[in-house]
Amino acid sequence: MGCYAALNKDHINENEALFRQLQRSEPFLIRNARIWTGDRVIEIASNDGYLLRYFVEQGLDVLGVEPAANIAEAARRQGIPTVARFFGRDTAVELAREGPRPALLVANNVLAHVPDLNDFVAGLAILLAPGGTLTVEFHHLLSLIEKHQFDTIYHEHFQYFSLATAREALAKHGLTVIDVEELSAQGGSLRVYARHAGEAGAVPGAAVAAMLAREEAAGLRRLSRYAEFAAEITRIKLELLSFLVSARRERRSVVCYGAAAKGNTLLNYCGVRADLIEAAVDRSPHKQGMYLPGSRIPILSRDAVREIRPDFLLLLPWNLRDEIMQQMACIREWGGRFVVAIPTLEVLP
Repeated sequence: MGCYAALNKDHINENEALFRQLQRSEPFLIRNARIWTGDRVIEIASNDGYLLRYFVEQGLDVLGVEPAANIAEAARRQGIPTVARFFGRDTAVELAREGPRPALLVANNVLAHVPDLNDFVAGLAILLAPGGTLTVEFHHLLSLIEKHQFDTIYHEHFQYFSLATAREALAKHGLTVIDVEELSAQGGSLRVYARHAGEAGAVPGAAVAAMLAREEAAGLRRLSRYAEFAAEITRIKLELLSFLVSARRERRSVVCYGAAAKGNTLLNYCGVRADLIEAAVDRSPHKQGMYLPGSRIPILSRDAVREIRPDFLLLLPWNLRDEIMQQMACIREWGGRFVVAIPTLEVLP
């Protein structure tokens, strides 16, 4: 039997929870939105249309906006109408002119990637239909700070949001946050709902006030809290280096799992190289045979774990630790153990 079991994909499909709230009746009832058959749903940064296809199945008029032309084409091949362009004021004006404007406008995990935040949010306000609902998801700054998730900070992200800062950005363009819910995605995310200011129902609910109070209590408005965060990052670095050096001295081998962005941020910040970690394993064949950037640790297939038989498997995608430990349970056959570095170093059975 192989070293790994089938991956539990529940964490991958977390954005589909937005659609799972849909009730099979008319009108469709999605949290904070009333949508009738034939209404338009637009998703910004729609990727290959994996979320929009669920709305298509319910007879809704969908449109994806995806800047990567090859991915937009893949969505169209799956029957998801998609325009290949970057989103902002100009694109919003054009789409609103072509119509219809969306009753539900979705922007999942894109806000942090936007270089011109005001242009992007202005576009959302222009495009959203009167009486429509906007939903935006992003990695929550509160989770990043409290859970020491500094490895999620990398070059593709221009900014990081609390509810308070997201609310201010939306309000500047006439959008009122009416609700918020917490998600487990990315180690802790928020889904924010907004409407045009002044419309019926455009009033913040109790969840908004409660989350703002939590953020205030956590010190997200205090500069000193970020100095404390920097000290916590240093602690993580020292803990990981101490563990790896001790393992090396004891002639115990370490392999890391995952060749994604967050792992590379961690390894390069800590100054870890191939003299401390023998190899990385990753399920993607496109990464195998390559090297982790900076650390120059060779990337192998997951099958290599059985050949190397490491004493420790360092899990770089800490947000998937349960799934990976299930997949790679074979390391227990030779007494191997799992290790995570964030939010604090743990050696797991």
